[in-house]
Amino acid sequence: MARRPTVLIAGISTRGLVDSATRAGWDVAAIDGFADLDLAERATHVVRARAPGARFSAHRAALLAQGIAANLVAYSAPFENHPAAVERLAVNRTLLGNSPDTLRAARDPVQLSRTLRRLGLPALRVRTTPPVHGDVRWLVKPRRSGGGHGIAFWNSRGDRSSHAPGTYYQEYVAGEPGSLLFAADGERAVLLGMTRLLAGDRAFGAAPYRYSGNIVCSEAQSVARVEAGRNLVDCITREFGLVGVNGIDVMWRGSVPYALEINPRYTAAMELLERSLGVAVFSIHVAACSGTLPRRVRRTMLGASGKGVVYARESVMIGDTTMWLRDPTVRDIPAPFSRFSRGDPICTVFAHASTLCRCHEALVSRARQVYRELTTAGRKRRLA
Repeated sequence: MARRPTVLIAGISTRGLVDSATRAGWDVAAIDGFADLDLAERATHVVRARAPGARFSAHRAALLAQGIAANLVAYSAPFENHPAAVERLAVNRTLLGNSPDTLRAARDPVQLSRTLRRLGLPALRVRTTPPVHGDVRWLVKPRRSGGGHGIAFWNSRGDRSSHAPGTYYQEYVAGEPGSLLFAADGERAVLLGMTRLLAGDRAFGAAPYRYSGNIVCSEAQSVARVEAGRNLVDCITREFGLVGVNGIDVMWRGSVPYALEINPRYTAAMELLERSLGVAVFSIHVAACSGTLPRRVRRTMLGASGKGVVYARESVMIGDTTMWLRDPTVRDIPAPFSRFSRGDPICTVFAHASTLCRCHEALVSRARQVYRELTTAGRKRRLA
C-alpha cells in the first residue's frame, strides 16, 4: 500500500488512533502525554507533551505542534475541552475532526440538555448552580470533564458558597452505562457500534467513576436499543453539525438511552471496533470529515471483545516491559522501570470471550497478572 501524507495526531493518549491511522497507510507524527513503547513502534515521530508526574496541557501540546511538519491534524482527548488549542493545532493544516465552534456547542451540558428536551428525547436535568433540597440526586461534574475525573455525588447539605468554579450539576439516574460510537458528516450519522462502559471498576484499581474500559458484545444490543441509539446519534449530529467519528456516553434504562455527554472526537472505545469490524476507524473518520459515510457496518468477530485500563493501586515501579510488545493482550506499554503514583494508568489489557460476563472475567484475570508482575518487580528492587 502506498503511504499517504503525514498526519499529526495529538492527545493525552494517542496510541489507539495512531494504530488505526498507520493501519490505514498513513505516516503519523504524534504528540502524546505518555510516549509509550508501542506508540514509538508505530509513529514516525513522537513528542512527549508532559513531564513525568505533570498534568497534560492541550495548549502546551498545541504549541509543540508548531515545530512538526504535517499538513493534516487529528486530535483525541482532552482537546474537545480546549477549542482554542484545536484552533492553534489547525493553523496552516487541514483539520480532521470537529471545529472549535462545534466543540464549544457540543460540550456545553446545558445546551445538550435543552436540545434533547426540545427534540422530545429523554434528557437529564442540568444546573449551573448548586441544587436545592429535594428528592432528586445530583452528580457534580467538571465542565472540562474526561475519563470520569472529578465526578462525585452532590451533598445536599453543602452550602451554596461551596460551589467550585468550572463545575455543573447533572441529575443522577441509575442504569447501565454505555457508549454509542458513530460516524457523521454534519447532517447524517451511521451508528458504528455500542459498548458496555466500564467505570469505577475496582478490579482495575479505578477510583469511583474513573474510566475503566469498554466491552463490545452483540448480546447487549437489542433491536430496541439499536433503534434508540440510531435515533439519538442522528438527532445529535443534525443539531450540532458533528463530523468524523464521535461518541456519546449514555445511561441505559431498559431500551431508553439518557445522554450523559457528547465526546465529539475519536474515543478510547473505538479500537474495539477495529477488532470487531475489521476496518480502520481512521479511514472512516477521514471519509466522514469529507462527507462520505459507510453504507453498512457489519461485525466480523463473534462474541465479546473488551479492554480495561489498569491503574496503580499504590506507588510502584514496574520492571522490564519490553516483553509486553510481543503480547497482543496488553497495550499502552510504559518504558521499563517506570514509576507510578497511586491512581496513575499503567497499561491497557484486552480480552475476547463468548459472552460479556466471560470477557469481563478475562480482562480482570489479565489485570491480576499485571499486578503480580508489579509486585514481583517491586520485590526484586527491594532485594537488590
